[in-house]
Amino acid sequence: MFSFEKLKGRLIVSCQALPDEPLHSAFIMGRMARAAKEGGACAIRAQSMADIIEIREVTGLPVFGLVKRNYEDSDIYITPTAKEVRELLAVGAEVIALDMTARRRPQGEQMADLVALAHAGGAAVLADISTYEEGIAAARLGADAVSTTLSGYTPYSPQLPGPDVALVRRLAADLAVPLFAEGRIHTPEDVRTVMAAGAFAPIIGSAITRPQLITAAFVRALEA
Repeated sequence: MFSFEKLKGRLIVSCQALPDEPLHSAFIMGRMARAAKEGGACAIRAQSMADIIEIREVTGLPVFGLVKRNYEDSDIYITPTAKEVRELLAVGAEVIALDMTARRRPQGEQMADLVALAHAGGAAVLADISTYEEGIAAARLGADAVSTTLSGYTPYSPQLPGPDVALVRRLAADLAVPLFAEGRIHTPEDVRTVMAAGAFAPIIGSAITRPQLITAAFVRALEA
């Protein structure tokens, strides 16, 4: 199974574009991931089977894979069911990112079953969580690492403009598995802050790979 140790203190870059975004294309995400690798990224977080296949081919880097899919009976959309786990295993994702928040899963599926399925296929599990309690619960269910990805993206977690440093600090102190800081890391100073709080490594997406959001930030600065 994948070992996270070689990623400690190094940058993971999230290269994702959904169908309604201008860079949606496996080819473009592959080139984005290649640029991230040239800049020093040690792993890539990627969405969809097509993107993962392309990214693994052009970079050779380990992939934190996920599939975003909406189901009517749940708010969970990051690798929500066994169907998505099997898709990620089929394309050889070394790590499978699962929404492991406390919310009800589609079709009543259980987190423990998805963790077991990923492990049976030889993949490590990264738990995307939004609160301290969810992070602790995820580790107890067998997650191999935890990420603060969803803090601020569930209605019951803190809605902050920057990274949830307090959550990073608490989980880093209490977890026996690696704790990745992800979510609203906008600047190099944010990286230094989450690392000082005890993060194992940062995962950064929008500030690097979503030019429409980067552009909008500069436009807002001008308007201000």
